[in-house]
Amino acid sequence: MATNILMPALSPTMTEGTLARWLKNEGDKVKAGDIIAEIETDKATMEVEAVDEGILGKILVPGGTAAVKVNDPIAILVEEGEAVPSGAAAPAPKAAAAPAKEEAPAPKAEAAPAAPAPQAASASGDRVFVSPLARRMAQQAGVELSSIKGSGPQGRIVKSDVEAAIASPKPAAATPKAEAAAPAAAPAPKAAPVAINVPHTAVPNSSMRKVIAKRLSESKATIPHFYVTMDFELDALLKLRADLNDRAPKSKEGKPAYKLSVNDLVIKAVAATLRRYPNVNAMWTDDAILQLHDVDISVAVSIPDGLITPIVKGADRKGLATISEEMKDLAARAKSGKLKLEEFQGGSFSISNMGMFGVKDFAAIVNPPQAGILAVSAGEQRAVVKNGALTIATVMTCTLSVDHRVIDGALAAEFMQALKGVIEDPLSLML
Repeated sequence: MATNILMPALSPTMTEGTLARWLKNEGDKVKAGDIIAEIETDKATMEVEAVDEGILGKILVPGGTAAVKVNDPIAILVEEGEAVPSGAAAPAPKAAAAPAKEEAPAPKAEAAPAAPAPQAASASGDRVFVSPLARRMAQQAGVELSSIKGSGPQGRIVKSDVEAAIASPKPAAATPKAEAAAPAAAPAPKAAPVAINVPHTAVPNSSMRKVIAKRLSESKATIPHFYVTMDFELDALLKLRADLNDRAPKSKEGKPAYKLSVNDLVIKAVAATLRRYPNVNAMWTDDAILQLHDVDISVAVSIPDGLITPIVKGADRKGLATISEEMKDLAARAKSGKLKLEEFQGGSFSISNMGMFGVKDFAAIVNPPQAGILAVSAGEQRAVVKNGALTIATVMTCTLSVDHRVIDGALAAEFMQALKGVIEDPLSLML
């Protein structure tokens, strides 16, 4: 029986995307799990996997098409020997007339899709409509799967859907205010170009830039931020880094197996400290503060369109060489737009490092629904007093930004004090 392949929602914020290219042609056999297309979202370029088996009977939306709405049909999958339905071409532009028999859910999906998708998932039991990770997260958080709308292919519930459901009380309360504020702010962008009478170049906002602006504005407007700053001495950490790099095995070509950066050691130190302070590795909801069981570190990476935060998962359980290798791979694929959804959606705590630019001090904005982010600045030689005598040390200033609803001042200070102890005595990371 012919089945519509719909434009998937590949992130919680995605309402439309660009169908960059097809990796399968009409007439090709498709198996579940095959990569059939690439879609550009507001975050990155994502690969789309087939959920069902069959023949790609007809492509309704050609590669390179922009602004394709989520849940619009993009292709038709048929069984071997089955003809493509005669009216199949009609829905391609707007998903309207002919697909009424199969398209009926799609218009509803735009209006109120919450009911159909969860029912499909719960009715399917252990089928692929709920990923194992999403099911486990829902059980741990006490969230009913039947209340979640799946954003994956064919309504599949994935990790980001559960995370959105866990954090939903906060957006629900904040949205009306955000929407109420929007009309007041709306005239400003239109009036501004009239007032700008000097030569300028207008650079259109990308989808990613719009999402960044929206999320960070909501973060500062709805989350009570406060900041704790400390200076960390780096000399012991730099010595350990040099010693470990010198010990790296060499390949036949003389290339070391790993090359640790200061950021790699900071990631490990933060993760180890978060394991000791689960009340910092947490998220806010109106009903409860969620203390997360896994320490997943989101690391800010600058890309041409803005910023993305790939995740080093379980960083407290990984060795420095593994963290270094993963971070290099994640950063490279982030800059080329090849990250998978689960590699940048989620995370329990963030790190933003601008030390490579020589930045002396800065404060970052909390990345909701996380409750904390550490701003890492450059290490520089400074005059310090030790045992009553003036000496020189390599010092790095770090600022912790936190959600005050989750983390109080004393807890933030205690966490930073513990992190300072780990960074200034990094051999403890080897234990």
